[in-house]
Amino acid sequence: MSDLPAALERIEQALSRIADGVDRNSPPAPSAPFDPRAADAFVWVSDAARLQPVVTVNKTDIDLLAGIDQQKSILLENTARFARGLPANNALLWGSRGMGKSSLVKAVHARINEETPGAMALVEVHREDLPTLPKLMAELRSVDRPCLLFCDDLSFDQSDQSYKSLKAVLEGGIEGRPSNVLLYATSNRRHLMPRDMIENEQSSAIMPEEAVEEKVSLSDRFGLWLGFHACRQDLFFEMVENYARSYDLPIEREELHARAREWQVTRGSRSGRVAWQFIQDLAGSLGRRLDRR
Repeated sequence: MSDLPAALERIEQALSRIADGVDRNSPPAPSAPFDPRAADAFVWVSDAARLQPVVTVNKTDIDLLAGIDQQKSILLENTARFARGLPANNALLWGSRGMGKSSLVKAVHARINEETPGAMALVEVHREDLPTLPKLMAELRSVDRPCLLFCDDLSFDQSDQSYKSLKAVLEGGIEGRPSNVLLYATSNRRHLMPRDMIENEQSSAIMPEEAVEEKVSLSDRFGLWLGFHACRQDLFFEMVENYARSYDLPIEREELHARAREWQVTRGSRSGRVAWQFIQDLAGSLGRRLDRR
């Protein structure tokens, strides 16, 4: 009888090890089905093949984006058509750094959903997850909601083959792009690859034109190209004035220009991003919060 407790303990330990082994070898519990109305924005998590809802999107009001009025008008109209179920083009926003490319995409999405709540979802796809786009397309094909895919800072180097997945999504493949999916991408490069890469292809290939065509044709598959160019001095002042007016910062125009010029000199560049960074510094120095009137 004295050995009974020890025997029971050994049996309990053995059963515990068996249970642990069963848990390790069991398939994971099925994840909850994707709810396209759970949020207005999602991030594609490729490892888990799921869409992660984003509660608060880091965005700028479209009225605060100065100096890109034509780009705003074109992209807003294209997106509004898509949200209404009408034909629309995939868009490539290319050009100078910090000139509002990604801000405009998020601002346009926000404006559409302000005018028509829940009109469409924004789905961010990271550059390194492009090879998993077919899985994402399969997930979104049956969704009863327009979905705007957004890939920021898109570019490819010499050994990168993931552009082929993107080409298939834009136009190719047997199934084609789902009618409820549109793709917007931003890039500093018009053809999504560095110039020296194009020149190397031309110089080393037996058929230079064909070697370049395969990769350059990727950007051609975007029906809409919007260029964002270097920021002029007057445009930089327009940007900071627009921010200062919108946030009701107590500063005279001449002083605003002088301080903005000094700020841009210390940064060595002018852009919408630099203008916003200056406004944050200015508001802090004036003891003001950046709350819209």
